[in-house]
Amino acid sequence: MVHSDPPAAITPELLRRIATNATPLREGDKAAIEEFLGRTPRGLVGVGARCACGAPAVTVTLPRLPEGSPFPTLFYLCLPYLVREMSRLEAEGEMTRLNDALAEDEDLAARHVSAHASYIERREFLGHVPELEGVSAGGMPTRVKCLHALAGFSLSVGIGVCPIGDRALELIGWDPHACHCEQ
Repeated sequence: MVHSDPPAAITPELLRRIATNATPLREGDKAAIEEFLGRTPRGLVGVGARCACGAPAVTVTLPRLPEGSPFPTLFYLCLPYLVREMSRLEAEGEMTRLNDALAEDEDLAARHVSAHASYIERREFLGHVPELEGVSAGGMPTRVKCLHALAGFSLSVGIGVCPIGDRALELIGWDPHACHCEQ
């Protein structure tokens, strides 16, 4: 499926087609995301996933930013706890271990390739950007480059689509039923 133009309206139905857990922006979401990121989010169209308390955990971003730049990262972690924990895993060498696992486990590697295709398909709902042809995020389809992108993808679409993101969330003990805002 190729969509050449961005949709006229970002509806709840469109967001659900992109990601099971995605929701429209609510009152206070943009301000919370700005506080979490320390800057104004660009191309923000929704929330991909939320903390149990309702705070935004992942943003949904247009594939072409308002000023015209292509932006491959559809799902972007914003909840400080998640950002900190993914950074910790990366600093502790988890990406190397996950890349080794991809090289050794054919099933895991195949599911990582499938996640790559799913990511691109989902992003296309927000418009086709030729410069992003075949590009997803987080190192997919062949490696692990960014746990932040992969965990954001997993949180937004649900367990079972992005195996590396699922693993990263397991490693930090993510509990979708607990508030992580104060951690």
